[in-house]
Amino acid sequence: MKKNEKQPREPRKQCGALPFRIDDAGRIEVLLVTSRETHRWVIPKGWPIRKLRANQTAAREAYEEAGLAGAVSKEPYGVYNYEKRLKSRAFVACAVDVFLMQVEKEQKRWPERDERERRWFDPQTAAELVDEPELSDLIAALPERLADAAAPRAKRAAGG
Repeated sequence: MKKNEKQPREPRKQCGALPFRIDDAGRIEVLLVTSRETHRWVIPKGWPIRKLRANQTAAREAYEEAGLAGAVSKEPYGVYNYEKRLKSRAFVACAVDVFLMQVEKEQKRWPERDERERRWFDPQTAAELVDEPELSDLIAALPERLADAAAPRAKRAAGG
């Protein structure tokens, strides 16, 4: 490598929450928020926070960006990559660890309520609305993932 050639950088890590709920009829819904700058549909996410585990950071971002509280998975559900535009207009590659969040409460007031819109969608629609292909795939796979996770519990409850 030549002296003034830049070495490719590793993507910067972010932590994100994929908020979902299941209604009384068993239908799954996914919550998306708009980004502040471009108003694209995204999931709540942010930079790691010192002294918080990644899933705790994801939960904090879900509260700050969408006013959500709920149970967050300890392990990532998946990862997606995207290019984040910084305030300087430069772009930085990011890899987002995505944690599932079963929403238990939606606040009426939250820190970024005046800067973002939040809305519930069925998983297929949500998958179509996000720009990042890997995130779209994670959202589209959510119903199957939740069904797979529920199957062992149902079997144990039935005495199997």
